[in-house]
Amino acid sequence: MIIGLLKEPSGENRVALLPENVKTLIALNVELIVESQAGTAAFTTDSEFEKAGAKIGQRRDVLSADLVLGINPPTDSELEDLKAGQVLMSVFQPLSNKQLVEKLMSLQFTSFSMDNVPRTTRAQSMDVLSSMATVAGYKAVLLAASNSPRFFPMFMTAAGSIIPSKVLVLGAGVAGLQAIATARRLGAVVEAFDVRTAAEEEVKSLGAKFVKVEGATDDKSAGGYAVEQSEEYKAKQQALIQEHAAKANIIICTAQIPGRKAPVLITQETVQNMAEGSVIVDLAASTGGNCELTENDRVVQKHGVTIIGNSNLASTMPLDASKMYGKNMVNFLKLLIDAEGNLNLNWEDDILANTCVTHAGEVMSPRVKNILFQTETA
Repeated sequence: MIIGLLKEPSGENRVALLPENVKTLIALNVELIVESQAGTAAFTTDSEFEKAGAKIGQRRDVLSADLVLGINPPTDSELEDLKAGQVLMSVFQPLSNKQLVEKLMSLQFTSFSMDNVPRTTRAQSMDVLSSMATVAGYKAVLLAASNSPRFFPMFMTAAGSIIPSKVLVLGAGVAGLQAIATARRLGAVVEAFDVRTAAEEEVKSLGAKFVKVEGATDDKSAGGYAVEQSEEYKAKQQALIQEHAAKANIIICTAQIPGRKAPVLITQETVQNMAEGSVIVDLAASTGGNCELTENDRVVQKHGVTIIGNSNLASTMPLDASKMYGKNMVNFLKLLIDAEGNLNLNWEDDILANTCVTHAGEVMSPRVKNILFQTETA
């Protein structure tokens, strides 16, 4: 089997595999063809890929491989030129892109979306979302610190005492927990909010205070993801969050619901009540943002508050982010490759079945079916 590695589009600095991953895959009896300069933005040269055993080719060569992988999927026009039955592996974001899922079905591709890997113990080593969220949560705090006019830690100096910054983290998933840990290391006083009751213990273990709103719906069948809440809960949540947000110097927004618009947790009124010089970093910007005033991929000043909308902070740390993504990818590919280096699709494997978006003109992932096509099947 030939695996093709795509160069990512402009603005994306990561690469889906590094030379160390290429060596591992070649040991599994597959061939690798890498698009020329695929790793340049991640500080990795073509010669390094060649030394690891890969061939360097043009994009058209990579797109003709048996299995084509990347972080961003091929363009619509490229999909039209591919052969039916080819295997595609990238981050398709299927829960928010029904049109793309339908296209993948109609063109008869076998597609695996790495952001659809189930959050189970066995699949942890393949969980791209968690890996990239770790990078984003860490970088979000550093970004906030570099834009803040205040120190994070407390200082006792001859010039007087400096009180520590107050940080509020909204959402205590992987990104939120990493943000808490990083802010605490820098010496800030940290509070965190999450609708999932299981998050409270994790937040406290990192030395932060948990902002608890009673009455949350905690759906255990959601696989560790947040779920939609009642209007009554949302009202209580809004009031409590606004109270804590108005006192914060830094807010890190990470709260998202798969397949839905991000919940608005910080209103314009709250921003107006925050101290001038405060900073909001919104990692949910691409799905609408947790802050009402967030603009995706932009840094704006509103009422004296700096609001940074960026859902792709992992791209700003391309080398280590690529290292983590590549390791996740290799662990997943091992499920698909038999001893002779051929493709082996075992649909009895729950990780494979849940990560696969389309195969032979059908939607395979139960999660994608339930969220995107539940109306049609009801």
